[in-house]
Amino acid sequence: MSKKKLVSEKRNYLVITVAQAKEITKGWLKELELLKVINLGLPEVDDRYHSWRVPLLNKKTKIGEVVIDAYTTEILTEKTTKPEMLEARLLGKSEEKVERRAQKDIIYPISNLRNTIGLGDSVTLIDDMPANSVDLIFTSPPYFNARPEYSDYEVYDEYLLKMRQIIRRCHRVLNDGRFFVMNISHVLLRRASRNESSKRIAVPFDIHRIFIEEGFEFIDDIIWVKPEGAGWATGRGRRFAADRNPLQYKAVPVTEYVLVYRKKSDLLIDWFIRNHPNKDVVNSSKVGDDYEKTNIWRIHPKTNSKHPAPFPYELAEKVIKYYSFKNDVILDPFAGSGTVGAACIANNRRFVLFEINPDYMEMIKKDIKSWMGKAAEDILWINVPPVDTSTQLF
Repeated sequence: MSKKKLVSEKRNYLVITVAQAKEITKGWLKELELLKVINLGLPEVDDRYHSWRVPLLNKKTKIGEVVIDAYTTEILTEKTTKPEMLEARLLGKSEEKVERRAQKDIIYPISNLRNTIGLGDSVTLIDDMPANSVDLIFTSPPYFNARPEYSDYEVYDEYLLKMRQIIRRCHRVLNDGRFFVMNISHVLLRRASRNESSKRIAVPFDIHRIFIEEGFEFIDDIIWVKPEGAGWATGRGRRFAADRNPLQYKAVPVTEYVLVYRKKSDLLIDWFIRNHPNKDVVNSSKVGDDYEKTNIWRIHPKTNSKHPAPFPYELAEKVIKYYSFKNDVILDPFAGSGTVGAACIANNRRFVLFEINPDYMEMIKKDIKSWMGKAAEDILWINVPPVDTSTQLF
């Protein structure tokens, strides 16, 4: 009878057994000179995040945990209980004082990334980015099969898996305590024949679950409201409008979600304002009196684009102004025709734009000169030839 494989073996982890996870943890505690005063609980493999979690005990009371990368054996310091906090809990000291002291020692992160445009799969491109190098992520991912020429996902679970891969990698490159904003909506799948009914998939609710599982905390659900006529293109509601029979009623969709998440952090939002190294930048980044005061944003959709699902410049500009400082780096892993990049330049931010479709990349290359002029020469281009500005008049 063959022995059943462990989950860690199926995933081809380097850390396969409980004993290995304990040995790695003991080595870490020995370096901290805490091995003799801390006991280990039973390690558990967390295959969602490809990691091992090892409880740390003071006698029988849990005082923290060590998180180990199952693929590399590395201690994940950002997810592991801080040594200073372990000492405070062992000695019964004030954890609040320890946290305040630790925050004073944190150096405010300033990214050295320059404006970047890359052609290819965002999963691969983000993997090549430095950790904690982005200050805001704003994107509008492809709709799941809303338009056949736009989305390549035939199975909904494949679509969600792709979104998880992107969100997980974005978590690594996003700075501690900063924001990930996603524009996304429910999707209507038209019926294939008169004998079938159409289906509406609540994509934002599934995406929300992924964000929470990948280490983000929910902040806001902003409702983007389009003009009333915008939803009639879906065909939803036409049958009821004609017949008015009960049970046939279906509301015409004129809204999309702008979901706001924050990468989990011990740092309060005020910390980033107080500790920013350039107070002039903080002051000049303040939002004017015409800001959106509720979570209902009424914005006309963009209609004069060759991209099949563009989102409006106004939406990108609001998000960038509300959730970043000037000179911050904003990543859009589904750049499309580059609206986020244009809004970044107009509002004195840097951008990182990734797009897998060569046709949309050509749109970006065509428009980039109108955004930046000669400064387009300084863009870092990945997997795509740079724009030639030598013969252009600006």
